Amino acid sequence: MLDLDLLRSFVSVVDAGGFTRAGERVHRTQSTVSQQIRRLEESVGRPLLHRNGKQATPPRRASASCPTRAHSRAAEEARDVVARPTTDGVVRLGITEDFAANRLAGLLSRFARSRPSLRLDVRCDLSVKLKSDLERGELDLALMKRDAGETGGIAVWPEHLNWVTSRDHPIDGSREPVPLAVFPQGCLYRNRAIHALETAGRAWHIAYTSPNFTGIQAAVSAGLGMSILPDVSLLADHRALQRKDGFPAIPNTELALIAAPDASPATRRLADLLADFCTGADPRAAA
Repeated sequence: MLDLDLLRSFVSVVDAGGFTRAGERVHRTQSTVSQQIRRLEESVGRPLLHRNGKQATPPRRASASCPTRAHSRAAEEARDVVARPTTDGVVRLGITEDFAANRLAGLLSRFARSRPSLRLDVRCDLSVKLKSDLERGELDLALMKRDAGETGGIAVWPEHLNWVTSRDHPIDGSREPVPLAVFPQGCLYRNRAIHALETAGRAWHIAYTSPNFTGIQAAVSAGLGMSILPDVSLLADHRALQRKDGFPAIPNTELALIAAPDASPATRRLADLLADFCTGADPRAAA
């Protein structure tokens, strides 16, 4: 019978796509997890993972999932699962939460249902984190924001940014310091807001910080702070400010769809679907 502890580590590596993050999940060092996987491979008599730098994925004969989470008979069941062929493996997608989140979730659900042998791993995060994860090999595909005009990617869509205040509780544009409702450090929008104000010689302070769009939208609606938001994220109780309101212009960003160099056929198919969706989507209707 296979060692259940080794199987748990195997599941963690498959879920995380690499040894370092798997170690964080099971509270072990990367080297310990790597040793456990080697022991498991020796037990079953063949490699269970394809290693590509820091990335580790099941080869075509290894399953992307394992029933070790279910019950005490997991070891016997896992031996059968590991031997079972699969065609699609794992697709790890990173997306920003603001772009057509509800409709995009429906597209992803239909894609996953159409490929029963695929395990789709979707992660919502700030673009700076998605870019880092993609470069480290922890994502296969990312739909993220970046500076306009950057090179590379499957497709890009321009994004118009606005200074935004509350329609019902507007903040006086001449107020100093300007209260800002922003995302954590590293966010493109936050950097643009601060840089634009400092270039214009305006004082500012952080009045509200949130890692997600709903928090920023709510703070702006309530009049807690001003922010920079794209067209897709404006709500009915928001008011976009104009140059005549005394706020400096903001360099626009773009939405980019980027795949890993060694993207699988399943990843490429999902990229095609996302590109079609983003090209045909009406940003305001999708918000």
